[in-house]
Amino acid sequence: MQLSSTLLPALFGLGTGLSLIVAIGAQNAYLLKIGVVAARRVMLPIVLFCALSDAVLIAAGTAGVGAVVQRAPEVLVVARVVGAIFLVGYGLMAARRALKRGGEAMTDSADSAAGGSEKGVRFGSAIAAVAVFTWLNPHAYLDTIVFLGSLANQQAPDARWWWVGGAVAGSFIWFFSLGFGARLLRPLFARPVAWRVLDGLIAVVMIAFGLRLALAG
Repeated sequence: MQLSSTLLPALFGLGTGLSLIVAIGAQNAYLLKIGVVAARRVMLPIVLFCALSDAVLIAAGTAGVGAVVQRAPEVLVVARVVGAIFLVGYGLMAARRALKRGGEAMTDSADSAAGGSEKGVRFGSAIAAVAVFTWLNPHAYLDTIVFLGSLANQQAPDARWWWVGGAVAGSFIWFFSLGFGARLLRPLFARPVAWRVLDGLIAVVMIAFGLRLALAG
């Protein structure tokens, strides 16, 4: 097998996958927030969950599940409604934290960032949140299963899964970079005002995406 039939499709898949995932979204905003305060042993399974979820969705789309999703719009409707409720609710909680002056939650977050502890990060709730951001977001299905799956199937048969490997590698690179790179921002988030700004941005992102889901279709 020639190098051009393996490396080039893999690089194309990597670039396409990164172009979709490297964007401001609910999942990325949440990972940034918890990445600042979470210990490595807590963050590792979280970023693995996100990357492996992407891998499953991309592989499913390549295997032909995209056609099934398009023929079962009621599945996307349920995901859209539940996802919209969750995103708006989480956004409102973030807005409340941002507007709360001198609040205990903000102070605790700043202390956690300064000391590098796990304080305030519950593994179970974090996994549950990223699961909702991933699996109850119709756009995740459309981007990975439908769009990336269709692009993968446009490749030559002997290059298709190399393309998928590149796209999956892009997900792993991004989620690990975001999850563990957020630790570099700990000095900044030692100040409560930084948490106020971040929670304000998260509130805007979550509510905007929630309303977008609610009004879609």
